[in-house]
Amino acid sequence: MVGFALFGAGRIGRLHAHNILRHPRAELVQLYDVLRPAAEALARETGAAVAPSIEAALADSRVQAIIIASSTDTHVDLITRGVRAGKAVFCEKPIALDLARVDACWREIEPFDPLFQIGFNRRFDPSMAELKRRLDAQELGPLRQLVITSRDPDLPSLDYLRRSGGILRDMTIHDFDMARFLLPEEPQEVMCMASVQFEPRLAELGDHDTAVVLLRTRSGIQAVIMNSRRAAYGYDQRVEALCEGGALFVGNLRPHAVERWDSGATGAAAPLLHFFVERYRESYERELDAFIEAIERGQPPPVGFEDGRRALLLAEAAYRSLAQGGVVAVPSS
Repeated sequence: MVGFALFGAGRIGRLHAHNILRHPRAELVQLYDVLRPAAEALARETGAAVAPSIEAALADSRVQAIIIASSTDTHVDLITRGVRAGKAVFCEKPIALDLARVDACWREIEPFDPLFQIGFNRRFDPSMAELKRRLDAQELGPLRQLVITSRDPDLPSLDYLRRSGGILRDMTIHDFDMARFLLPEEPQEVMCMASVQFEPRLAELGDHDTAVVLLRTRSGIQAVIMNSRRAAYGYDQRVEALCEGGALFVGNLRPHAVERWDSGATGAAAPLLHFFVERYRESYERELDAFIEAIERGQPPPVGFEDGRRALLLAEAAYRSLAQGGVVAVPSS
């Protein structure tokens, strides 16, 4: 059994806690949250102990790995302390909100040869993984164009948005990683347009609720990312891959596949799955399994620190494009 300490007892922390409980080779040993009542509530659900401090959780010899599901501003400190304590580290995205802090974190932990996994769970979604397999096999010939659509059902709270780092670091970062996952080569150029369409108060924060990003690789393959913080019809997650000999599509998931046809209309009667917890339930389970397998085998996880860094690199390039109003080059390192 791999013993875990979980930092953060909010929505994503609770998801990870219950996935650990269901995993046959994992045990949730310690919980810590700066809001002790939140940790205590989750402890009652899971049977884990509430750690009085970060130090106490890391000092527990039963803890082999930590999951960081706390606010982004705590990530670098917890990563560093976890690695120094000899623990395998899983961290929700992003590592940090600026590249300089990410690079400083890596310089500090690299000498320890850390086992680190970043929480880009969508790579583990069965449909996305199958799309990747088919693209790599060039089932329909070389990839020519990629379209990623990602729209949330509604905006998070204004308090959350103030601390999020902006739509490109908070939301689009998943799509930057998905583009890197599916493309056969790294994006070299970025162009971004973004605006405020739904929540006027975002303009005061210098943030946006709607964005389109165009990526281009060395050989000219295009990837288009379309984001919106609000889609009245539900959580919209689609990928379209245009290849030399045809196209591959990953569509939205629904609670069931029953369609209704009558004199008024024909089509799917079921709504889209509400949000990421429902849509990506299986991918969260599979990413935990991949992390545990990496620990057991002593091998690097399938998505690591550099993947987190590269996604943030694209986000920062997109923000430069937004500020400059044109295409910008993505740094090679």
